[in-house]
Amino acid sequence: MADRACATLVSLVVMQTGFRSLPSVDRLTSDERLKGLESTYSRGVVLEAARQLLQESRRAIAEGEAAPSLDALVESVSSRVRLLAEPSLVSVINATGVILHTNLGRAPLSREAVAAMELVSQGYNNLELDLETGRRGSRQVHVSSLLCRLTGAEDAMVVNNNASGVLLALTALARRKEVIVSRGQAVEIGGGFRIPDVMRQSGAKLVEVGTTNCTYLADYEKAVSSRTAALLRVHSSNFRIVGFTQDVALQELVELGHRHGLLVLDDLGSGCLLDTSRFGLDPEPRLQDSIAAGADLALCSGDKLLGGPQAGIIVGRKHLIEKLRKHPLARAVRIDKTRLAGLAATLLHYVKEEAEQKIPVWQMIAAPLSDLDRRARGWSAGLDGAEVIGGKSVVGGGSLPGGTLPTRLLAIRGAARGKGANVVPRLAAALRAQRPPIVPRIEGNALLLDPRTVLPEEDGAVRKALRDVVRSVAGSLPGGTGS
Repeated sequence: MADRACATLVSLVVMQTGFRSLPSVDRLTSDERLKGLESTYSRGVVLEAARQLLQESRRAIAEGEAAPSLDALVESVSSRVRLLAEPSLVSVINATGVILHTNLGRAPLSREAVAAMELVSQGYNNLELDLETGRRGSRQVHVSSLLCRLTGAEDAMVVNNNASGVLLALTALARRKEVIVSRGQAVEIGGGFRIPDVMRQSGAKLVEVGTTNCTYLADYEKAVSSRTAALLRVHSSNFRIVGFTQDVALQELVELGHRHGLLVLDDLGSGCLLDTSRFGLDPEPRLQDSIAAGADLALCSGDKLLGGPQAGIIVGRKHLIEKLRKHPLARAVRIDKTRLAGLAATLLHYVKEEAEQKIPVWQMIAAPLSDLDRRARGWSAGLDGAEVIGGKSVVGGGSLPGGTLPTRLLAIRGAARGKGANVVPRLAAALRAQRPPIVPRIEGNALLLDPRTVLPEEDGAVRKALRDVVRSVAGSLPGGTGS
């Protein structure tokens, strides 16, 4: 008991000594090295960083850690000030092999789309001005004719994203009425948002038919009532059911709906204008196919397989699009000038039949395996412990679930470095700390980087970061020497 009490007393003395060694906020911020920061950053930012750091240091000392030196505190405050004064949203290099990575912003934009967005942001523009008449116009004219040309639809409009497009359509066309959906299509669209929730907010009543794996045309027909406004097909773009399944073709739904005077709405999810089967992927429903099948409205995202900025695209019957444009909710979900410009530039790539050459998503999907192998070997040249192996890339972003493309990967295995220590998590963290950050993927005991999702102009940054990071991390381990 005496020994335990003595140890506790010693611990308290050490803790109090650590607390007393910490400078006050005023003393810390009066250090000449920090006062110099105030010429670039405000004193308030420096004070806030110092307060946060000293609070964290006190907690660390209370948990038994040693008190940091003044030099260490000054360096930490300097680093924090710079971070506080910089935007947290930054450009990253995606080496995960997931082409439409939701956490990394989904589709990267073409140079033309970026240039168009920058141009309309620099000054004024004709967003809602008819330059011919000098009168107020509609922002929709900048994309509606392009969408009609590409899909064969009578009219088109765009909103903030696909979920808001579905919400607008259901609110404007089916409020207080019933909308029939296959039970297997009452899906969650990501982030916890579900089709039934969106429908509930619109005021429409969801009527589910069929079962999770099998729905027949007769199921829809039996559910039609005097309160039915529409039949809704929702493409399962982020999951796949295999085995014993049955669903109803869109054309059959159209025939049934029009026979009963009902609208047929087709939510395509990811949105596509090209034939994905040409690239060894499963066929993805296209907007033009939906219109050709007779859907009254077809809806999709702009920032997935379409390869543009975030947007919700709605194409279909002219009188229905007009109802949507005039609905009060349309203003709440309208698209802004920058994304409108980026979307228009992206659509022009399809009109000019240059999407595969200009839009990064399609460049990545179409990338030859030989090019990926060459680039991966370029990254690995002279890099200690690295090898190039075969692997798979995925489309991701709620598109083509289960669809993969063969690729070549740069692999660094953890057991190969530092006397068997697994340095893979440390390597990944160090790559993410680079400027620009590089995001790899980890599988088992290996760090993997996929050139399919790295833009060719980023190869130099990847090579340099890999060498710096491997040398730094491996050299910090017992017996480690780096490359």
